[in-house]
Amino acid sequence: MENTVKEVACHPEDVASCRKSHHPERVKKDLTNRLNRIEGQIRGIKGMVDKDVYCDDIITQLSATQSALNSVAKILLEGHLKGCVVDRLSDGDEEVLDELVVTIHKLMKK
Repeated sequence: MENTVKEVACHPEDVASCRKSHHPERVKKDLTNRLNRIEGQIRGIKGMVDKDVYCDDIITQLSATQSALNSVAKILLEGHLKGCVVDRLSDGDEEVLDELVVTIHKLMKK
């Protein structure tokens, strides 16, 4: 994984429901490219099911797709930690830690 994650930064807006991430264009492009490949993998898996491909081969492709999704999540999580979390903690907003715990729980239950 390329070390572009340090450039990913999120900044909370005025209210929690309006918060947005602010990723540099090359990080957004990298994430978009990864997600496009994942989308293609999913279409390929669907085609494998339609063609009655051997189950073990489909499971192998599912595993590869899950790994690709996990890579995207790692990039986003690292950027979130180095951007949003640091920024909000420096602003005295410790609620971000509770949000982070919930996010990590969501990632780990997969």
